[in-house]
Amino acid sequence: MINLFENITPKQKAKLLRILEANTLYFKKNCQVLTSVKWDNIIGIVLDGYMQITRTDYNGNRTILEELEENSVFGTTISSLKNTEHEIITKEDTKIVVIEYNSIINEERNKYPYYTQFIKNLLEIVTEKINEKNQRIEILTKKSIRDKLLEYFKIISKKNGSKIIYLTLNYSELADYLAVDRSAMSRELKNLKDEGFIKKDGKKITLLY
Repeated sequence: MINLFENITPKQKAKLLRILEANTLYFKKNCQVLTSVKWDNIIGIVLDGYMQITRTDYNGNRTILEELEENSVFGTTISSLKNTEHEIITKEDTKIVVIEYNSIINEERNKYPYYTQFIKNLLEIVTEKINEKNQRIEILTKKSIRDKLLEYFKIISKKNGSKIIYLTLNYSELADYLAVDRSAMSRELKNLKDEGFIKKDGKKITLLY
């Protein structure tokens, strides 16, 4: 994923965050971020750490909607945050920056070259996130657990340019991400291994097809 501050120097970055009136927030591991921030027309940037956007329905079923790593961008316009079923959980100590949307859409700031670069980077990231959501839809529309796993592996392999995949999710989280039963997914992974589709070593998956 492109860095939101690509081609912007550290000094320009500091000036940019200042003119955008950005707020920097720090969270410990396993904190709920949504309870600490007013989520009305904002864009958030993960400066350091790792978070997940999750959804828990009325039956208590949890789905991981999005992974947010360093330099990830999220917000009310590009992520599902306003629904009471959604929450953001930090998976490690995390630092984020929150910027009000109205602060970004301000023509007076176009005189700064680094601001123009920032907007260009932001648009590229939003486009990339749309592509990722389309890929997620492609995964979830697969009818079988096997097809969901193979589609997920294909997407990650293509993104990394390698048939060796290192999962960022543990297997319980992967089941939540694919919206499938954990035990049934484990059985299907074993079947894929036994049938020669994959090699599995912990969170390392090697595609053999």
